[in-house]
Amino acid sequence: MFMPHLAIILGIRPDVIRASIFLNMIRSDQRIKTTFIWSGQHYSDNLKDVFFRELEVKDPEIELGASGNNDAEVSSSIISKLYPVLEKIKPDAAMFLGDTNTVISCIAAAQLNIPIIHFEGLMRSYDWRMPEEKYRGINPKAIVIVTNPIVDILNKYYFDKKDFFIKLGDKNFFQSRKLEKDNYYVATWHRRENVHIENSVNSILNLLSKSPKKVYMPTSYRTQKVLKQMNLKIPNNVTVVDPVGYNEFLVLMTNSAGVITDSGTVVEETSVLGIPSLQMRKATERPQTYDSKSSVKFDPSKPEDYPSETIFKKLSHLANTKWEHNLGDGKASERIYLDVIDRLLNNKVSTHKREDYHLNTERSYREDGINIKE
Repeated sequence: MFMPHLAIILGIRPDVIRASIFLNMIRSDQRIKTTFIWSGQHYSDNLKDVFFRELEVKDPEIELGASGNNDAEVSSSIISKLYPVLEKIKPDAAMFLGDTNTVISCIAAAQLNIPIIHFEGLMRSYDWRMPEEKYRGINPKAIVIVTNPIVDILNKYYFDKKDFFIKLGDKNFFQSRKLEKDNYYVATWHRRENVHIENSVNSILNLLSKSPKKVYMPTSYRTQKVLKQMNLKIPNNVTVVDPVGYNEFLVLMTNSAGVITDSGTVVEETSVLGIPSLQMRKATERPQTYDSKSSVKFDPSKPEDYPSETIFKKLSHLANTKWEHNLGDGKASERIYLDVIDRLLNNKVSTHKREDYHLNTERSYREDGINIKE
């Protein structure tokens, strides 16, 4: 009996979060052979392994250990390490999530003529500075609307375990971090356009310094490195710590007065959790968070248009409101799973034949039109 083989290639912290339910579903399906491959884009325990443990995801079968000092080096390292792996295991399809440096390694699969499944791509910000934006684009006929899997994740790993999080967020949890429940903001800061442009860095630090509440900020290593290189002083009201695990971050978010972030995933999570957020973004691929009135905007490239007093008044106002998040019904992972299974079992993965395209392809296939008289 034919058993289709799916390779799933992931590489960053949000990948584990967003794919966890789907991963566990498909890895337990006896009709499918699954190989989970970790690129190495994120490699430390608190950006990788802790999420496998806390979201009950079995370790990857293969770890590529890719590395590099910039996007080009990381991407090329993943491509060069993934190609021989895929060539050896010969999967019937290769699956990638989002629009990251790991996803660009789909070139390795494409070069081997392995059909590619793109899970949760095409969320557009139209901001060309973002590396993700450079990776986006697909035949519209190949797109399946499933809604947002972050709703599924929070239903299973937060709302269904709320007693666990209440116990975890005890008095000692906040005392050890020198925080007062409901009287602090939690912040994250990692985007290249916010970290590597000095004016944006300064405008973000200035914004945080004007916060009426203490700011507790789990900060990416790259951001910490840039702050040190620029020799910038952290405001007295801001506590910078290393990245934290998913359970710890959920406790921090749900007991805060609001979240300040440039993360797309975090503003979705806060919208579902009912926690107000402040997006430090010029443009976002999650405009639904503005539609639902769960989020306040701050553009680090134009701080003069966003006075800090106004920004924090808006954030405080949202804390006293309720909203519908409009991100889905909690069944996105199941929809993805059912669609992928259907495509794999019924040979419907490939969508790159001429007849699959939504555009008229006649011009590309035309004859040369040259007539020579004998």
